[in-house]
Amino acid sequence: MLWTSIHDWFFGLGAAYGVDPVVFGAIYVGAIPFFTLSLGLVVRNLRRGTSPVGPALAAAFFFVSAYLYLLVVGHDIPAWVYVVVAAMLVGGAWSAVRKVRARTSA
Repeated sequence: MLWTSIHDWFFGLGAAYGVDPVVFGAIYVGAIPFFTLSLGLVVRNLRRGTSPVGPALAAAFFFVSAYLYLLVVGHDIPAWVYVVVAAMLVGGAWSAVRKVRARTSA
């Protein structure tokens, strides 16, 4: 009963988007430990008073990693995926500009 529910959930992950459910599910489930580690690094950096931008961008990447696969091969992608990807790009650009400005002014 439990195994059937897990099987149905896993193989149903990609069906709504027209992608290979094994690939989508593997990326989806495989990203969980990396997302958790990235969140831990965000907390660590905040406690140390260092920039959490890098780990936060990594956490966002792992959060949407399966949906990035959808951007390439899928359809009916949820709107929130576009919002998170755009926020990641803006956050990365903002971080890069800050670093360049800090190094050029020094």
